[in-house]
Amino acid sequence: MGKPTGFKEIPRQERSCAPVADRIRHFEEFVIPLTDEQLSAQGARCMDCGIPFCHQGCPVDNLIPDWNDLVCNGDWREALEKLHSTNNFPEVTGRICPAPCQESCTLNITDEPVTIKSIECAIVDKGWEMGWIKPQVASHKTGKCVAVVGSGPAGLAAAQQLARVGHRVVVYEKQDRIGGLLRYGIPDFKLNKKLLDRRIAQMRAEGVEFHINCHIGVDILARQLIDEFDAVMLAGGSEQPRDLPVPGGGDLEGVYFAMDFLRANSKVVQGVSGAEEHLIFARDKDVVVIGGGDTGSDCIGTSVRHGARSITQIEIMDRPPEKEDKALVWPDWPYKLRTSTSQEEGCERMWNVLTKEFLDDGKGHVCGLRCVKVRWIRDEQGRMQMDEIEGSEFELKSDLVTLAMGFVHPVHEGMLDELGVALDARGNVAGSTEGHDAYRTSIEGVFAAGDMRRGQSLVVWAIREGRQAARAVDEYLMGSSDLPR
Repeated sequence: MGKPTGFKEIPRQERSCAPVADRIRHFEEFVIPLTDEQLSAQGARCMDCGIPFCHQGCPVDNLIPDWNDLVCNGDWREALEKLHSTNNFPEVTGRICPAPCQESCTLNITDEPVTIKSIECAIVDKGWEMGWIKPQVASHKTGKCVAVVGSGPAGLAAAQQLARVGHRVVVYEKQDRIGGLLRYGIPDFKLNKKLLDRRIAQMRAEGVEFHINCHIGVDILARQLIDEFDAVMLAGGSEQPRDLPVPGGGDLEGVYFAMDFLRANSKVVQGVSGAEEHLIFARDKDVVVIGGGDTGSDCIGTSVRHGARSITQIEIMDRPPEKEDKALVWPDWPYKLRTSTSQEEGCERMWNVLTKEFLDDGKGHVCGLRCVKVRWIRDEQGRMQMDEIEGSEFELKSDLVTLAMGFVHPVHEGMLDELGVALDARGNVAGSTEGHDAYRTSIEGVFAAGDMRRGQSLVVWAIREGRQAARAVDEYLMGSSDLPR
């Protein structure tokens, strides 16, 4: 390693953020990067731990100790090569990944993990700054054509890998710009969309064709792709939101699925023509966010920037512990209380709250929620069961509610119903990740990857699946593949 005793001598240093009062005035990124000297020192903290448990934590199998050492020694270009060998879009994961690798770091046993995510982001940002990242155009063409449905991280990763081995790749996106939920689902203050535009330009130069405003199964029959292409990759994500079937919810104005709220705002921020007409504006409103995950946090950050009067986030589960039991969970992802930058910007967080009814203001608009406190009790079979606490009913004032309770499975109407592709018990496209049938669906020549196959998950898992599925497609078309798995 760069400095065998570095982890004992150098204190952990993480990226900082602009002050709350400044950053909530705009939708730009606000994380302040470390200097090259600081990053070199942080790379030196990577210890010679024998078994790099960070590899276990990273879904794309990043060569973390390798590029930590290279950054420590100032070899940024070689670090970039190592980083890109496993990850097509580290500028994305370096910003929005929750970094399970850091939780698995051996130094996290003492709560001082290497700042892996910051180093990753700095490597790729320097690569772009120095002009080291260029299109990798295939030296020969195979004559095979692949259609990729969906331009999120799984679809883009698969498309780039397949183009680089010489296949003609055509990506179909139902929205008006490329990027899937990276484009409109993740707020610009977490991910500047110029980063996407830059990668897409690289992919175009590598031969990837993009078609926007093409909703497969609606605008174009899915069977048409099977007829016209040698293989088809389904990477449309898991977009069926979990609903809240309580009185008033489906009938009242002011109650929205979180992604509708976020997408409408992102289109305005990114200057989409006519988007202002569909903006769901939180200014001077009492906002309630139902759901405690990342999407809920994005709703909070967006509402803060709109100028909401108040923001309350409610979660049905118990409040997580402040600190995990290391001996019990390390190096796995721990269940503990986490506070996002958006939550830091201002909201009230409530746990063990069940929504019973949306209240009507008499004019067809939501004016509040009727809620009850709950507790979770383990039954005789060891399963957790919810129990409402008698006498704990209360009301929350609200004239804007966002439902951020996650996604249950891909949208079935349209493409999947038309194809008649087999689904698993959760409603995802059925398919394994191992062996001869890896990423294959029940239809010959049709593959599936990312959230459409796996279910709602992390961007880093989508990139992994896109890369692995690209190898499976290449093997199907050519009989063998040199693509990394």
